Amino acid sequence: MRPTEDLEAEHRGIERMLAILDTISGRLEAGQAVDTGHLDQILEFIQVFADRCHHAKEEDLLFVAMRRAGVPTEGGPIGAMLADHQEGRRHVRGMAEGLEAYRRNEEGAGRRIAEHARGYAALLREHIAKEDRVLYPLADRILTQEQQHALEEGFETIERDVVGEGRHEAFHRMLDELEGVYLGRG
Repeated sequence: MRPTEDLEAEHRGIERMLAILDTISGRLEAGQAVDTGHLDQILEFIQVFADRCHHAKEEDLLFVAMRRAGVPTEGGPIGAMLADHQEGRRHVRGMAEGLEAYRRNEEGAGRRIAEHARGYAALLREHIAKEDRVLYPLADRILTQEQQHALEEGFETIERDVVGEGRHEAFHRMLDELEGVYLGRG
């Protein structure tokens, strides 16, 4: 599997979480209660799976390799992706702050979570499309087999040392459970 195929597979998991976020956002906007344990799980997925694993693979490894191969950061696709990552982190902070307010039963906390969740989901859907359609095909064209092999090894190191053994599988089981609760799947 090429490194970009690994990243695309992770995108499919992130898209599953975005669908769950859509349903939860609707419930929060309607004033319905949402299990804070589920919200904790969702934030952990986003912070660990999407950011510390997936985005780290891109920022620390793929983008570095692409820069070395001549792709500029400023004014190019890498710069746009980095800006999206920062905007996504801002929405995640907003969701986390909203969750703390939600636990305290503060007025409007659910709507605040939903607002950031919807912003995050819209951003990530566009971001994923740009990476799948533009950035990853570019990487596949310009990176040598040796560079791709080095990326594969680096990706494995991130999964083992940053995310932890078995966490990917645990996150996918969690996605299955949350899809059962919020999307009627399973």
